Amino acid sequence: MKIVQIDYDGQERAALVRDENTLQLIDFQGGTYGLALCAIDKKESLKDLILSCLSDELLDYQDIINKGHLLPPITHPDPSHCVISGTGLTHLGSASARSEMHAKLSNHDDQMTDSMKMFKLGVEGGKPESSKVGSQPEWFYKGNGSIVCAPGAELPVPSFAEDAGEEPELVGVYILNQDSKPMRVGFAIGNEFSDHVTERSNYLWLAHSKLRSCSFGPELMLTDIPQDIEGESRFVRNGSVIWNKAFLTGEANMTHSISNLEHHHFKYTQLSHAGDLHIHFFGTATLSFADGVVVEDGDIIEIEASAFGKVLSNKVRFDS
Repeated sequence: MKIVQIDYDGQERAALVRDENTLQLIDFQGGTYGLALCAIDKKESLKDLILSCLSDELLDYQDIINKGHLLPPITHPDPSHCVISGTGLTHLGSASARSEMHAKLSNHDDQMTDSMKMFKLGVEGGKPESSKVGSQPEWFYKGNGSIVCAPGAELPVPSFAEDAGEEPELVGVYILNQDSKPMRVGFAIGNEFSDHVTERSNYLWLAHSKLRSCSFGPELMLTDIPQDIEGESRFVRNGSVIWNKAFLTGEANMTHSISNLEHHHFKYTQLSHAGDLHIHFFGTATLSFADGVVVEDGDIIEIEASAFGKVLSNKVRFDS
């Protein structure tokens, strides 16, 4: 089951994805957040609540896209109560890169970079037995809900930025219940937009490089996701694809389990406020920056994974 959130006569409304051409409006006020919160309060599955609230109104999916009525698949009524965060060094990458990385793990620790040491921790302890806690991942904060751009909207780049680059990632969506326990709403595909020139200049500037806009969706998957997810990132400039590359995500392609990453995010009390919405990016293995792509104003970034439905598309806009 997958849903989207749309602007319907000036209101945030959730809609069920019937197929690639059709949406079915959900008869519930308050958008996806209100819907999920209601299910949590009732201790009812979100899937069952949606099925009980379906209206008879069908909408043309492409028409919604063309009119710019797609919204982020979930939003908090108060953006300051939405936490955007992420984890890095969590993916194995392609088969060749994986082999190279594992070969390097045989080196002595004092010959490794900090990044390789972190990667090694994930390889050795990122997927613990269910009763145990695994190794900590790299973690970063991106901002609050104000930085989330809707699918199809522009991704702004601040005037002080050195670069602007895509990061195709799996995204987890969570709401904290009244007992401050995280409840997973679902998963989406996202673009964890970052400044890789700033990050490369000094790894201690990683935190700065992540304080950028982002986008995810348009579809939110409410059911279990595949272990092995394949997708493609593309840059379109003046109507032509100037770069594209396949990416892999899902636990089969990760050094950490989703549950381990969730544990190390929500173990902090300052990240556990009842009612808060959390959007968490799980990391990537593919970057156009690594292939020497320099992003220009007006470029369109497309991130697509067939398991998550429609393509996530955003135009880059550089602030003057």
